[in-house]
Amino acid sequence: MTRPMHLAAHFPGVNNTTVWAEDAQTSPPPAGPGGRQIAFSSFTHLARTAERGLFDFFFLAEGLRLREHQGRIHDLDVVGRPESLTVLTALAATTERLGLAATVNATFNEPYELARRLATLDHLSAGRAAWNVVTSSDAFTGENFRRGGFLDRADRYTRAAEFVATARELWDAAAPDGAGQPVTHTGQHFRIEGRFGLPRSPQGHPVVIQAGDSPEGREFAAAAADVIFTRHGTLEAGRAFYTDVKDRLPAHGRRPDDLKIMPGVTFVLGDTDAEAQENAVEIRRRQISPQNALYALEQIWGIDLSGHDPDGPLPEAEPDVDSTFVQGRVKHGDPRQIVEKWRALSAEKGLSSRETVIEATGRQSFVGTPAAVAEQMISFVDQRAADGFILVPHLTPDGLDPFVDQVVPILQERGAFRTEYTGTTLRDHLGLPGPRPRTEAGRG
Repeated sequence: MTRPMHLAAHFPGVNNTTVWAEDAQTSPPPAGPGGRQIAFSSFTHLARTAERGLFDFFFLAEGLRLREHQGRIHDLDVVGRPESLTVLTALAATTERLGLAATVNATFNEPYELARRLATLDHLSAGRAAWNVVTSSDAFTGENFRRGGFLDRADRYTRAAEFVATARELWDAAAPDGAGQPVTHTGQHFRIEGRFGLPRSPQGHPVVIQAGDSPEGREFAAAAADVIFTRHGTLEAGRAFYTDVKDRLPAHGRRPDDLKIMPGVTFVLGDTDAEAQENAVEIRRRQISPQNALYALEQIWGIDLSGHDPDGPLPEAEPDVDSTFVQGRVKHGDPRQIVEKWRALSAEKGLSSRETVIEATGRQSFVGTPAAVAEQMISFVDQRAADGFILVPHLTPDGLDPFVDQVVPILQERGAFRTEYTGTTLRDHLGLPGPRPRTEAGRG
């Protein structure tokens, strides 16, 4: 039997792979890409499309410092990144059933204040709040905060685990009338003696999402998360990740269905498979302009490549592994290994610098006709490579519309996706159990 699928929508926002729609259906479209990335009409369009498609939740990323390139603010960050919980609180008034997931950093916030903000969103949305827990070991970001500096990588998950456990202690202490039980918490990172200032929220605990692929991240998700946001694009990698994380759950007293695994994916549609492949190639070329190709090379090499020809061969210089040339971007892997891999790929296929970036960096996950894309997604879920997907449309804010109009009906016909919302809270949509009794709070 086809397993039921969970779907969420990610707002791409500021990202070098985002393509801003020139014919956006927002009315009127704000002037320029910078205007669109902070305009409320952009958020409402994508969120309402997701709710029309009966998605589980709408997902916002976060950035606590604008990225810098050669000491200058990155082009797509010039208007800044609006704060997630503020945007989602506004969206609670324009949607009815859609879950609202905010990315909030556990390194640069405090449990009481954040638990209060999340519980407030859960109340205002009638039980649709979620928190995507992220951490940071980035000194560049830490400069924006009073403490300065940053946490060592080894400490960031211990703080995050205590942060989540402490927030849950506060939520568990809440009472229906607001006169909650006293909370006393003394730990390595936090000390709290007081009462939570809100009545118990509709979900008890907002849904907790975690993004991370390291061994520490997987263990943290198995212990503390309701949803894990992953990066695996192939069926084989997805199945291996799925098995590894689900096998960790019993050690924390949890069942397989207590944690939903939802990789972030992209899609490209066409009337035929050949047309979809052509569309995917064109999208990648739009995403990786000559200038973006140089940005990508400078991120890996860590040196000034402004004079480099993006249509020529890869740079001959070796990467500067200690470079601060590009700051505020997440690094994925050892630059020397990446350069070696890219050079091999370029030599094998005779690719220019820009063509190598296009070939080597993220590509569309599902490409084909609507029926083919639906079939691929169903196969991932049925073969336990995922419990569902967080869709990241390449086009903002209209990019989700074709999926909702063309793919969702096929998923519904196949019995793989709901035909109506059957509950009111995000926990209902995800089929997640409610919070455990207070005596078990903080154990994950």
